[in-house]
Amino acid sequence: MCVLTSEQQDKLRQFKIKTRIDNERYLRSHPEVEIMISDFLRDVLLKRPTDIRRFAADHFGRTVPDVPDVVTDSNLEANGEAE
Repeated sequence: MCVLTSEQQDKLRQFKIKTRIDNERYLRSHPEVEIMISDFLRDVLLKRPTDIRRFAADHFGRTVPDVPDVVTDSNLEANGEAE
């Protein structure tokens, strides 16, 4: 038994496709998002905090000037330019 009509299913499918495309465009135009998330995951796996919510709040609560440093450092590492 299907709860949605075929028309509703089609609209939902189209909505999901459009949302995925929009999200992909956004992430491609903002590569710093992937870098910041990768930096966070690396820190989580290295430090293995017991209070992940507090750790995330502290990690992402850093001052704005710290963020470009993380992005720049990660870009250098990715390009093999890190010291």
